[in-house]
Amino acid sequence: MLQEFKKFALRGNVVDLAIGVIIGAAFGKIVDSLVTDIIMPIIGRVFGGLDFSNYFIGLTDASSHAPTYDAAKKAGATLGYGQFITVALNFIIIAWVMFMVIKAMNTMFKKEADAPPPPKPPSKEEELLTEIRDLLRARV
Repeated sequence: MLQEFKKFALRGNVVDLAIGVIIGAAFGKIVDSLVTDIIMPIIGRVFGGLDFSNYFIGLTDASSHAPTYDAAKKAGATLGYGQFITVALNFIIIAWVMFMVIKAMNTMFKKEADAPPPPKPPSKEEELLTEIRDLLRARV
């Protein structure tokens, strides 16, 4: 059973998938930092110094009077639409990058697939038929 697991775990597809997941997680953290630390502050500044991370709607009396989103979550039910905007922007950026990567890969593979195959040499039968055709043409 241990040998079967080892064979399964070291298969190329499983290792490739594991590497993809690790790189994807790291890329997700980079994009999260980009959105949270760079893009959202710029958007907040454009809209008058607003902090999107503290946009929320308190669903209870205590949470609606809280000064920050974290305090509102501790006080009761809260809708954090500022956090949702940030996460949605993360998703859009990651989806766009993945679209561009897949588009580039498809273009690369299409160019390889569009290359005509090298001509194959004629078979013995084709060579013989060509000689017969040429002899018949020469007679006429």
